[in-house]
Amino acid sequence: MAELEIEGDEVVLHLGRAEKLEAVHGDLRAPLSAIRSIEVLDDAHEPADSGFKVGERLPGVSEVATIHAGDQRLFAAVHHNTPRGVRIDFVGADYDAWIVGCADPEAVKERIERR
Repeated sequence: MAELEIEGDEVVLHLGRAEKLEAVHGDLRAPLSAIRSIEVLDDAHEPADSGFKVGERLPGVSEVATIHAGDQRLFAAVHHNTPRGVRIDFVGADYDAWIVGCADPEAVKERIERR
């Protein structure tokens, strides 16, 4: 399962082995200074439902993919057992946003905002 961690001056999205295969992607990294905002999502599947996806997508069940939606490039890692999550918006990073399902999105948001 995807895990958000703070490592030095970066936020890192560690993907599990299956997620790396599903998304055809490795772990993601972005500078903490590139974070524009963090939002708790009650339905983390919804923002991953539009656009062109490269990776695995079973609507409402699992999205582990790069998503091209309009002029935005997003990365989503959301599963049926973590339907709530966070959306992290970036400025000047490889992705415009990451959408990550997690068991306690409020705690994840607080941990990142403290840094």
